[in-house]
Amino acid sequence: MKKNRLGTSDLIVGEIGLGCMSLGTDESQVIPLLHEALDLGINFLDTADIYDNGHNEELIGKAIKGRRSEVIIASKVGNTRVEGQEGLVWNPSKAHIMEAVKDSLRRLQTDYIDLYQLHGGTLDDNMDETIEAFAQLKREGLIREYGISSIRPNVIREYVDRSHIVSVMSQYSILDRRPEEEVLPLLTQKGISAIVRGAVASGALADGREDKAQKGYLDISGEDVVSLRQQLEPLTQADRSLSQTAIQYVLSHPAVAVLAAGASSSQQLRENVEAASSPALTDDELQLIRSIRPANQYTQHR
Repeated sequence: MKKNRLGTSDLIVGEIGLGCMSLGTDESQVIPLLHEALDLGINFLDTADIYDNGHNEELIGKAIKGRRSEVIIASKVGNTRVEGQEGLVWNPSKAHIMEAVKDSLRRLQTDYIDLYQLHGGTLDDNMDETIEAFAQLKREGLIREYGISSIRPNVIREYVDRSHIVSVMSQYSILDRRPEEEVLPLLTQKGISAIVRGAVASGALADGREDKAQKGYLDISGEDVVSLRQQLEPLTQADRSLSQTAIQYVLSHPAVAVLAAGASSSQQLRENVEAASSPALTDDELQLIRSIRPANQYTQHR
């Protein structure tokens, strides 16, 4: 599998990673799946402290015992649950980050997190305080690098200008090309890597999932998604399926270092890994895709 550097850091990641949110909670299934991921050459595991109330991190911690040196662990912080309140409460304060990292380290059974990411962010946050927390954790050796997970261009620009982030995690696909205009060029210019998710658009671009396509995606109607799938058929080959075409599209951008692809079964895991060795899209094919589906724009997430 092709390896890429995250930003200017020492973190080297395979271009297909594992987004762990959808792994589930059954230890007897999750642990073998994580072992299989490592055996297949996946070394980037993306989790968050809120996934299954921390149980996701615990399962990863158990799975990587004895194999810590093989893994780049990425986790996230910023959301919390408050007793007596429904849903999540946003808390990017230094005090919360400094405490939350201890809990994540304990659950992951490790002394350090390779990439610690802010799990969101708004322009109303005290960004200087948040950045100070990450910088201190890095000085103390509790994290190796830090980044943000956000789809808000204005927030991303602030962190690019004011911090030493090495990565930005964002949603990106043929059906959601919003990062191409405002985010990815900026990251390329600044030497910051994109970690992308959602390449198959919640299944709308997955092989054999016309049912998902018919439900539509974002503000795109089901009819339009089905039509787009049909228009992409000339790009699919015996050795490159629709899903692989979708994955190759996001991997083609020079800012993208790794796709954190979800998987809840061995078959999905292997399909994701196989996508990395499918034929890359040519410049003509990339242009055809862009002509079929013009880039959408960020509107509400400002």
